[in-house]
Amino acid sequence: MNTTEVLAARGVDLSYGSTPAVRDAHLSLAPGEVTAITGASGSGKSSLLYCLAGVLPPARGEVWFEGRPFSTLDDEEISTLRRERFGFVFQYGELLPELTVEENTALPLRLAGRRKAPALKAAAEVLDRLGIADLRERRPSQISGGQSQRVAVARALVHRPSVVFADEPTGSLDSANAGAVLEEFLSLARSQGTAVLLVTHDAGVAARADHHWTMADGVLSATGAAA
Repeated sequence: MNTTEVLAARGVDLSYGSTPAVRDAHLSLAPGEVTAITGASGSGKSSLLYCLAGVLPPARGEVWFEGRPFSTLDDEEISTLRRERFGFVFQYGELLPELTVEENTALPLRLAGRRKAPALKAAAEVLDRLGIADLRERRPSQISGGQSQRVAVARALVHRPSVVFADEPTGSLDSANAGAVLEEFLSLARSQGTAVLLVTHDAGVAARADHHWTMADGVLSATGAAA
């Protein structure tokens, strides 16, 4: 594995029963860079993301994180990796309704054992960087969809992860909100040196990435650097 890579897939195959989902995928992510994968629904892009995140084990091939293959990690080590070194942004935010915005944002730090006061302080700082510090005492039911996605971005980045996996992170938003959330997300990730794997069906979203790949019938193809 190249020392400039933080995460890589090498010859990864994944099937659901007899149906191939990912075929011989080779992909690497570098710190502070954004990699986008586009493709139609069912093309295998989300399946590859879950392989790289350690959620689904490949049938063949290997995923490496910082020079170590996932196959050498036990279940507890994989869970710790996802909790402490990875961040996740989903299409609909997936905020916990019983927690405030600030508490939702601080959740990765709390799960990693950080004490409440410093965790909330760190959450407030990243919310401020995203321009939504004034929402910190509200609950998810009291904020808009665009605001919810900003909170989801804050939660994914608050613990300064090595990699953030984003599966259609702006898919539920109108074009104006989508563009603003994406700009804030990628700017903050790049400033922290966090690698981003962005799965989307939107070519306009993929155009904001440093590297763009397409996927069809489980086959990943490079399209080069995004414009």
